[in-house]
Amino acid sequence: MVVVESRNYDIHFRKDDDAIVDGVYTVSKHERTHSKYPEWLPTWDPTQRYPKLLPFKHVDRGLFGDVEYKNLFAAADGEVSYREITPKLGTEVTSGIQLSKLDDKAKDDLALLVAKRGVVVFRNQDLKNKGPAFAKQWGEYFGPLHIHPTSGAPAGFPEFHTTYRRAEEKEHDKVFAFRTNNVTWHSDVTYELQPPGFTTFINIETPASGGDTIFADTIEAYERLSPQFQKMLDGLQVAHTSRDQAGDSREHGGIERRAAVDNVHPLVRWHPVLKKKILFVQQSFSRKILGLKLEESDALLKFLINHIESSHDLQLRASWEEGTVVLWDNRRVVHSAILDWNSPISRHAVRITPQAERPVASEEEYLNWDPEVELKNQEHIDEILATPPAEIYELLESLKI
Repeated sequence: MVVVESRNYDIHFRKDDDAIVDGVYTVSKHERTHSKYPEWLPTWDPTQRYPKLLPFKHVDRGLFGDVEYKNLFAAADGEVSYREITPKLGTEVTSGIQLSKLDDKAKDDLALLVAKRGVVVFRNQDLKNKGPAFAKQWGEYFGPLHIHPTSGAPAGFPEFHTTYRRAEEKEHDKVFAFRTNNVTWHSDVTYELQPPGFTTFINIETPASGGDTIFADTIEAYERLSPQFQKMLDGLQVAHTSRDQAGDSREHGGIERRAAVDNVHPLVRWHPVLKKKILFVQQSFSRKILGLKLEESDALLKFLINHIESSHDLQLRASWEEGTVVLWDNRRVVHSAILDWNSPISRHAVRITPQAERPVASEEEYLNWDPEVELKNQEHIDEILATPPAEIYELLESLKI
């Protein structure tokens, strides 16, 4: 597949623009001086090295939520004000619920709400004012937190992923010097064996206007396809890789906390809470469909990705303002930041990213999945990726993948 060049200017260290303080990579002195929330600024510690992630059994907290969200509403401070952003995707909560005050039962309801609505935008939240230690503990309830292999993180808290668009005069020109747009649709870190589900994105600083995030619903994208086409896709496997992202970090003088990985996931994924099928493919990390020859794989991936990205009637646009926190289900939506301002203003946010279940194609696979068996299967990834199309599914069947 032709890789769309995506410069990760907002997550990677930039040796030509940033600084090194006491051996730790950080943003420039100017950026540090003018930040309103320096404790949330990104750092890249080259001494941080972590082993390969191991498989584990994950049970989504949404499975324990009340279908009427009684616990979530019981935790409300006054009347809850909310609206549907679109009929099928997205809810905006403007008042009544403070995420930092939720107990465990209310968090279970919240996880169910995020699964059912895909994206939930909360206004007037205080999570960023609580500091990294509190936010880390808050996020850990939903699963073990993913440590990103290359992105910035607040000092002492590698469990956060920081996006930071620097407030530079020529930032806009630099980004668009070689491209006509900076839209990079993706689902976060799908190259991991167990990518995230419930995801929290906390706004730290944002432009007065612009800098929105766009989302697309890949459950709806799958259901829009004809039954015959769905049948053709079911059972196919896709190779995902972190190698391009890791290479971009190295090119800019950045770090690698873990070695680059490849993993294979079903093209059509099953959602354990919604019991629905998901079109689990996107441009940033999906590279080839196993069992197809190069031209066949590229053509099918191009069609599917274009279907998701160009179907504006299954998408929404979330805006940011002071105190906004957006929660989304990383299994069922893809997203992209929007760079549509050219003044020297920071766009700064942090992501809390609990890992979820290993992507599977059916409820039967979900119920029978075993971490120990998966660990043995991982020994064959290189063999799988090198196997010719005519032989690949026989190999996968023998490995029970």
